[in-house]
Amino acid sequence: MNVDSPQNTALNKQPVIIVHGGISDALETWYMQWSALGTKQAAAAGYRVLQNGGTCVDAVVNAVKTMEDNPAFNAGRGSLSNEEGQVEMHALVMRGDTCNCGGVSGIKGVKNPVDVAHLVLEHSHHSLLNGNASLELARRFGLEEKPPEYFKTDMTRKRLQQRRTFEEPFYSDHNAVGAVALDCHGNVACATSSGGISIQSAGRISDCAIAGSGGFADNSSVAVVATGHGDSILNVNLSRLISIHVENGMSPQEASQKSLEYMWRKTSGRGGVISLDPGGRVGIHFTTPKMSWARIGGESPYDSRNISTNNFIQFGFDMVNISAEKL
Repeated sequence: MNVDSPQNTALNKQPVIIVHGGISDALETWYMQWSALGTKQAAAAGYRVLQNGGTCVDAVVNAVKTMEDNPAFNAGRGSLSNEEGQVEMHALVMRGDTCNCGGVSGIKGVKNPVDVAHLVLEHSHHSLLNGNASLELARRFGLEEKPPEYFKTDMTRKRLQQRRTFEEPFYSDHNAVGAVALDCHGNVACATSSGGISIQSAGRISDCAIAGSGGFADNSSVAVVATGHGDSILNVNLSRLISIHVENGMSPQEASQKSLEYMWRKTSGRGGVISLDPGGRVGIHFTTPKMSWARIGGESPYDSRNISTNNFIQFGFDMVNISAEKL
């Protein structure tokens, strides 16, 4: 066995977490600043789990729940309405040690869809549940439900009207949220959640719920979550493509860039990804002008000020104007 494999370097790893809040080429700067602050809060929430010895799975679930509760994001509280005026949500949780995953698609009424995905991972014989099946599981475990109006904010009502009058392009919908983490045992995990696209067809299946597309985690390569044009992400299996490039020797950053370029070339779809390998190497890349993100720990090619310790949190909505605060 290779002495440098993740299984043999697993003890006492410095924890790392990265989160994203979705991409945009249309949303106002003030909104993206609000979103970046939300990703900072989510990263801090997930990192507290890691600091207390929690698993990477619990960390990414906690981070994504924080964003689902924040109306700044298209997930949970800020989800978008489909063509029938209903909110159908999607989520995925995947662990890198076993590659087991739990996904839900088209779930309605549950406050935190990522919690349902976590239940699928931990308590179901299946990897993906849709609609009523996922709702029945949530009710069996007593997860909190909310009325339909809870999920419809002033922002999402405005987005719906703008989409109906064709005033804004797709990328104003700001897509999924997600998180990847590395814990002290050397394991990686990912979680992602989405409220879909304005005026999407009722019953649409999102890439967000599909392992290998919206997210993927494997201790042998990388944990990654994707956001952007969901059908393009599905068509190229974006997250799995990134992991294959890492398996073949690329860094997470190189693999993320190459895979997003491939997706654009093949489908004309744009997107963004965050990725993290068991060695703590970070990848953050997007093909729109903006993507809100935050990270704590790890080694990033964007870390020009050598802020790679676990004492700082970095966050922003592009890769030029990066803020850093001491924890």
